[in-house]
Amino acid sequence: MMDKLMDYEEHAQKFIDKFWEVLPNLIVAIIILIVGLWVSKFVNRIVRKFFEAKDYDPTLETFLQSFIKAALKVIVFVLVITQLGVQSSSLVAIIGAAGLAVGLALQGSLANFAGGVLILLFKPFKVGDFISAQGVDGTVKEISIFTTKLNTFGNQIAIIPNGQLSNNNIVNYNVESTRRDKITVGIGYTSNIKLAKEILLLICSEKEIILKEPMPEVYVDELADSSVNLSLRFWANNADFWAAHFYVLEEIKHRFDDNDIEIPFPQRVVQNALK
Repeated sequence: MMDKLMDYEEHAQKFIDKFWEVLPNLIVAIIILIVGLWVSKFVNRIVRKFFEAKDYDPTLETFLQSFIKAALKVIVFVLVITQLGVQSSSLVAIIGAAGLAVGLALQGSLANFAGGVLILLFKPFKVGDFISAQGVDGTVKEISIFTTKLNTFGNQIAIIPNGQLSNNNIVNYNVESTRRDKITVGIGYTSNIKLAKEILLLICSEKEIILKEPMPEVYVDELADSSVNLSLRFWANNADFWAAHFYVLEEIKHRFDDNDIEIPFPQRVVQNALK
């Protein structure tokens, strides 16, 4: 009985000695934890104020704030664990191995993630812009970290990975407030070129949504095999562009018909071989 009691006392003394040995590191670790969490909150407030002062996309702001918050907590955790006696080299090796494995498994997703950050940060387009990318034309409906959604002419939703989108050509039709249209129309070689050009300019001058400055222009673009091709160029505001385009096309047909200006079209002659 006495032997067991002495063993208990010996274990208790060892525990107490170990406790007093670890106590300074434990106190320092607690201080690091408290100060680290306070610094993390302070940095997050600064980051939030920075984003409020800048015109960044809300999606990017939320993601970056969450990422910075998580990264700071990981740093605090590593400092606390290291202070408690865990070898930092072993911990870093474990985190590195885990990061490498996750990176290899999510290689495509990480590329899309990086592309999403670039898109949200540099803003080659924004929600509501009409763009052409990856063979798809449509209005940007949503920009997320991994994909971008376009609403096409047919009211379908096209989902494009941001990795491909950020590394290829993008045509944004809404960056400028105005657009220039180019309509090529062919007339017969016997038709009056001067009259045709006057009619084209008259059509543009009569429509209010077609801008008068810069002035509409008409050129002889090509002497083709079966037609003289005239190139009409005019400007319109983005909101009026397609209305102006379709109006001009329809008016060209009506007015050329009224003025006996021929618009050549392919014709096929079928002969009866029995005659």
